Parts: sequence; structure tokens; C-alpha cells
Amino acid sequence: MSQASPPAPQPGLFGKQLVLGVTGSIAAYKAVVLLRRLVQEGAEVSVVMTESATRFLSPLTFEILSGRAVTTDLFAANQGMRHLALADQADGIVIAPATANMLAKLALGLADDVLSTMALAATCPLIVAPAMDGEMWNHPTVQAHAETLRARGVTVLQPEEGMLASGDVGKGRLPDETTILSAIEARLCLRQDWAGQRVLVSAGPTQEAIDPVRFISNRSSGKMGYALALAARRRGAEVVLVSGPTALRAPAGIEYVPVNTAEEMGKAIVSRFTWSTVVIMAAAVADFRPARPSHGKLKKTESAWRRIEFEPTEDILETLAKQRATQVLVGFAAETEAVLDHAQQKLVRKGLDLIVGNNVATEGCGFGSDTNAAILVDRTGRVTRFDAMPKRELAERILDAVQALTPTSPGHHPESPSGAHKRTNA
Repeated sequence: MSQASPPAPQPGLFGKQLVLGVTGSIAAYKAVVLLRRLVQEGAEVSVVMTESATRFLSPLTFEILSGRAVTTDLFAANQGMRHLALADQADGIVIAPATANMLAKLALGLADDVLSTMALAATCPLIVAPAMDGEMWNHPTVQAHAETLRARGVTVLQPEEGMLASGDVGKGRLPDETTILSAIEARLCLRQDWAGQRVLVSAGPTQEAIDPVRFISNRSSGKMGYALALAARRRGAEVVLVSGPTALRAPAGIEYVPVNTAEEMGKAIVSRFTWSTVVIMAAAVADFRPARPSHGKLKKTESAWRRIEFEPTEDILETLAKQRATQVLVGFAAETEAVLDHAQQKLVRKGLDLIVGNNVATEGCGFGSDTNAAILVDRTGRVTRFDAMPKRELAERILDAVQALTPTSPGHHPESPSGAHKRTNA
């Protein structure tokens, strides 16, 4: 059975009325990038700037990108009671960057500028992304204000560590736009159709050592697996992400297990298998590894390079298929030709419920790209084709297909993933 590609879904924040508050931080320029992302996600964004924010950026920049007038003055004659109207109409307010001063105003209920007045009048969800220098974030007063806001139901993100405006390295950088976007969606996009599911996702490449310096690997970026993990988390699932080495940031709110080799990935996945209800193996796991890695660095002239022997790695999916109870197993087939044929064969050979095939030789759909096209084949023989779209959107389509194969009651799994190396981001 074959089905044409369904119409593209609406972006995640389509139609949401958002207010983006910008305060006087050197990180104000990053709000421009966030605004573009919000608009791309379908949100209708009104920008409110404090007076100090206008010293870093012109309101005209935000006006052009949002297509809406920017509110900057509580007493502007031509804006009337706009701050109250925005507060009443907004589905959510995002303050990014938020200075220590703005955190204090919000926590103490002060309203001496247009942004703090609007926030005090609003009843919609409030998401705050702090950014400040030096030890300001760690100051007891700032921490107390952040905890006060959280106790009231405000989402206060953790600043990131890195190089600060002063040149020092510390915790105070504005969270990146993907982290902020995830926080917004968690508050505003209440699709919880995966609540109760426990999803185990693998992503990225593996690295198999030749010697202490060199390894063999592949071109996987991990972007598809990370997109799937984030999509499942947004839809209410509990998610564990087992990832090979990538340049991607560990996703917020997800248990993150870093691995390097195929053997490490296999152990991490198998040890958590009984906990899971759905396993999505998006990782590009090495099929072979050097049988006897050298303990010392191989020299350029050594004849050993001509006789490196390889041995197969464990087929993780086949192992899981033999141990499965009620889990749904999803695999990937990265091909360069005959994608459908290879995907169908792999589905049967490995005993999968669903397989996602894609042609990595197609321009814009290969390793490292932000878009992908795919052919989905499920255990009933149903074939669904998706044209190129952002991996974020494709992840949602894949989850929809998995959901159709998933038991309506995921079952009771009281235990937590054993031996998990847990790293979560606020």
C-alpha cells in the first residue's frame, strides 16, 4: 500500500500571539535571531523594548522582522494603552535577554517601565531567559528572585556557561534560541499525545579506534535523532537520548547518555530496553571496527596500515528484536540508491515495526543538512513518502507514524533506566 506525501504540517507555534521583551543587555542582539525563529515557527510576535535595550539596538530592526510596531515607551501618546492590550492578547510573553534588574522587578512586582508593567498585568505564561555578566547570576539575591518567579509558575531558564562580555568565562550567557524555543513550546504547545510513553533514541555516529590518535567513523551529524528526541519530549514522553559524538548541545529536559563506540552504544541501549516502550535507532552505528586497535600511534611508514583487520560490531536492532516484549522498534536506512527496496528488506530482516529510509546522496538531504526527505515503511507494508522538509517537521511525521503502531496503553514501567549517566538542562 502506498500513500502520497501528506500536506506539510503547520509550524509548531502557528498562530500563537507572542510578546518578545528585550532588556538592556549586550546579548540583546541575540533577540533578533530568536525573533526570526519565532516568526519561522508561525508565531505572530510583538516586541517590547526597555529604554536601555534601545541603546543596544534600534527598534526599527525588530519592527522590520516582526512586521509590527515596537513598543518602547509607557507614556507614548501614539501608543495609548498598548502595553495592556498586548498583555491581554498574548498567548505567552518571552523576555530574552532578561537582566538581573528585570528579574528583580518581576519578582518584586515593580512596574516602572513598559515591559515590567505589561508583565505585571499579564495572565499568560511567562518565559524568562536571563543574561548577565560575572558572578551576578550566582548572587544570592538574583538566585532568590529566580526561585520566587519559579514558585509562581514562571519558566526561568538557566544561563549558559561560556565567554562573557567582560572577557571572563562563567555562567551568564543567554541560552541559545533552540533552548528558548523548546521552553516556549513546552508552555504553549500542550500536545501531550505521547504522555506515558518512554522513548529511547539513539543519534549520531560512533567512533571505532584504530590507534590512540585515529578512528573510523561516518558523516552522521545526529540532527535527525536529536530532533526526534525533542519532538517526543514536547509531546509528553519521557525520553532518554543515547548519542555518539556530535557538535550538538544536549537537549533540555532529556536524559542524555554520551557514548563513543558501537559497543558502548549497544550497552547503553540494551541496559535501558526493558524500561522503554519505544526505541528509535536513528544513530549511524559502525558495522565494522578494527579487530586489534594499536596501543601506540601507528607511524606513517608502518606496514601495519596495509593489514588492518576488521570485525563486525553487534547489530543492536537485531539484539533488541530478540529481547522485545511490547516495545515498538524503529530503524533507519541511509541509502544512496534503491531506498525503498533496501528499507523494506531491512524492516523484515531486523524484525522492525517501522523503518525510515532516506537517500543521503540527494542534495539538501544528506548528513549534516537541516532538511530531509524520507520513505516510511511500517510492518503492515504501508509506504508513506515525505518530500524534503526541516528535520524538526519530519520528526513529527515519524512520531505520528510510530503512534499508529504503538499500544494505546504503554504499560506500567516503575523502574528508571538503570545506570543512566544523567545530564539535564533547565
